[in-house]
Amino acid sequence: MSLFSLIAALLLEQLHPLGSRKNLLEWLNSYVHFFQHHFNAGEHKHGKIAWLIAVLVPLFGSAALFWLLYRVSPVFAWAFNVLVLYLTMGFRQFSHNFTDIHRALRDNDLEKARSLLSTWSGMPCHELNAEEVARVTIEEALLASYHHVFGVMAWFVLTMLLGMGPSGAVLYRLALLLNSRWGKAEDAEFGQFGEFARQAHYWIDWLPLRLTAITFAIVGDFEDTVYCWRTQAQSWPDPEAGILLSSGAGAIGVRLGLPIPQGGLPLDRPELGIGDEADADFMQSTVGLVWRALVFWMILLLLLGLATLVGG
Repeated sequence: MSLFSLIAALLLEQLHPLGSRKNLLEWLNSYVHFFQHHFNAGEHKHGKIAWLIAVLVPLFGSAALFWLLYRVSPVFAWAFNVLVLYLTMGFRQFSHNFTDIHRALRDNDLEKARSLLSTWSGMPCHELNAEEVARVTIEEALLASYHHVFGVMAWFVLTMLLGMGPSGAVLYRLALLLNSRWGKAEDAEFGQFGEFARQAHYWIDWLPLRLTAITFAIVGDFEDTVYCWRTQAQSWPDPEAGILLSSGAGAIGVRLGLPIPQGGLPLDRPELGIGDEADADFMQSTVGLVWRALVFWMILLLLLGLATLVGG
């Protein structure tokens, strides 16, 4: 059921992108703000309580609904899986930004590429040259592909194996959102409130992130991927993101990181990857890497399903 749910959700998103995703995000932001408003007293224990209620209630609710639907008909449970995946994962949440920037660089329209990247990344990019735009875009794409596809997939499959339905996709999406809203907040009013959200996200992210990096090694240049992971990941400001970026860079043989201009001054960033300078061609290679990794995971799910059938 997991494999067919994933295939259906990906196809549905390609054929009919979720036009109301903005409304969904606004609802989620209101949901997060509710717990922040009522529980935030700047202490770690309050953040822990808020996180547990905000995450565990939808998690167990989705698991219970899956089982209720499954008792009625497995078809209803499968449709529920597809709906949850449709709302929590998908290439179209980031691929159109990547494609538009890639097309602008191909057309030598640097100003448009800069503007599109600024909107997508949330950082000023008007000083970047074409190579720097390509480099930052590849970094954003690798992180987005993990957050919107591989991280959700890994937890979805895990909870399906545990008999909890698609609740893993709900868990991952909420943990990512709460970390971005609470765990990364630097306002003094937050105090230690976001500490648990940051810790929980780290542990929830630990396994799927490394599985994704290993997959990049398998479907890309294995030796360079392992070398870059071992020697470069810890130098990145966020070592966990460094694992993903260094392994992706090593897999396709491109140099990422490196200083970029910000406000007339160079923003120091360590070098990730080995090989050539980033350009539009390497952007296409990034797309190929992500698709190969996705197909590899699908094949593993197929083999797992066949093994289960044979064993049964």
